[in-house]
Amino acid sequence: MLDQLETILRHVADELAGWRARAVKAEGELKESGGRAGGSAAKPDAETRSRLADLEQENKALRQRVEAARARVHDLLSRLTFLEEQAREAGGNGGARAAGGSAAAGGSAPSAGREGAPQ
Repeated sequence: MLDQLETILRHVADELAGWRARAVKAEGELKESGGRAGGSAAKPDAETRSRLADLEQENKALRQRVEAARARVHDLLSRLTFLEEQAREAGGNGGARAAGGSAAAGGSAPSAGREGAPQ
């Protein structure tokens, strides 16, 4: 479980670094093209406007993907925290189960653990 979390986290970090690099490159190109135009606020042509709209759509979709990945990582961290707590409790009791039984520990407890886990 921890290995999966680390793999997902690395993937999200790599993807975020890639998008940051693309944003820096795009900003540089924008500044460069602004310098060539003499700094005037010339109206962009249809191709540039179309490209801008496409990039804005792509940016929106990518932000949604990154947010979804962030939420999945948070969920996995919460689940991992819950499972670690359960393992500690089981180890501290000499392996004996609490009076609630396994159904209570395995049924609704993970959901409660996710909501109450530290962020």
